[in-house]
Amino acid sequence: MRAARPRGRDRSAGRGARDERGSAVVEFVTLAVLLLIPLVYLVLLLGRVQAGAYAVSQASREAGRAYVTADTGEDAAARARAAARIAFEDQRFGDVGRLELACDGTPCLRPDGRVETTATVRVPLPLVPAFVRDVIPLSVPVSASHVSTVDRFRGLP
Repeated sequence: MRAARPRGRDRSAGRGARDERGSAVVEFVTLAVLLLIPLVYLVLLLGRVQAGAYAVSQASREAGRAYVTADTGEDAAARARAAARIAFEDQRFGDVGRLELACDGTPCLRPDGRVETTATVRVPLPLVPAFVRDVIPLSVPVSASHVSTVDRFRGLP
């Protein structure tokens, strides 16, 4: 003879399981949002800092090259600043990029003269409103230097 089964479901046994239904999805979404938002922001920040590093590296190198290949000393600084401005604009740092020029002697464009170009940029943190930036400086300074040498046989026919 078979044992008789109870006709209805035992409601007390399934009550705890029924209340938990769907909570795993809520927990997953909550944890995913809490972990993904900072991770995405970190990727954005690192991308902008890397763009700043590319900008200052290219700006200092190209400014030095433009300076030492100028025909006259009066044109050299303007050429260097124009080359740096193009490099800063390439990475969207045209308004915050700075360039400094230093020579090891006078005149700068003498044979075997060395010209040091230093490019600096302050990379603002992404997605931070301007009114917060006015109160707290939220930027990462990035700089690069490059030494260019004037050609040894410059000015010789």
